[in-house]
Amino acid sequence: RNRLLLARLFAQPANVLVLDEPTNDLDIETLDLLEALLTDYAGTLFLVSHDRAFLDNTVTQVIAAEGDGVWREYAGGYADWQRLRQERQAAAARPGKAGGKDKPRAAATREKKLSFNEKRELDALPDRITALEAEEARLHAQLADPALYQKPPEAAVQLKARLDAVSAQMAEAMARWEVLEALAGD
Repeated sequence: RNRLLLARLFAQPANVLVLDEPTNDLDIETLDLLEALLTDYAGTLFLVSHDRAFLDNTVTQVIAAEGDGVWREYAGGYADWQRLRQERQAAAARPGKAGGKDKPRAAATREKKLSFNEKRELDALPDRITALEAEEARLHAQLADPALYQKPPEAAVQLKARLDAVSAQMAEAMARWEVLEALAGD
C-alpha cells in the first residue's frame, strides 16, 4: 500500500513536495525506494523527519529552529547542521571570552592610550570589516542562487562553511574594534 502511494505521488508532475515524517511505517525496501526517488527529485522538497540517516541521505539544506523564534539555514544534511551549529556556538563563545579578558586587563595596565600598533589596527579594522561584509554578501548571493542546488551538494557545503568562517572573523573583528574604541575613548 505504501509503495502504491509513493508511486502515485511521484507519477504526478510537481515542482514542490512537502513531506511530514515520510519514513514512518515504511519497510526497509520502501524506505530505500523513497530515498532513491527523493535523491533524484529535481524540484524543491520540504521534509520534516526525525530519521537522521534519511535526512543525511536526501537533503542538501537544513532549516533549523535555533530558539527564540530564530530559524537558520545550513547547507548539507543533519550531520552537517550539527557540526556547523557547534562551530558557530564555539566561535560565538570565543570573542565573548576574549573581550571579557581584554577589557579589565587593558584598563588596569594601560594609561588610557593606544600603542602605535593598536592605533594602526584600529585604523585598519573598518576596512577589514567592510571587506568581510562584502565577502559575506557575495557568499549569501551565491547560496541564494537556485542553480547551486542543482549541482552536487559539496559546493553548497563549502560555500556555507566559508560563510560561517567569514561570519566568525567578522564577529572577532567587531569585538576587537569595540575594545580598541573603548580604549581610545577613555
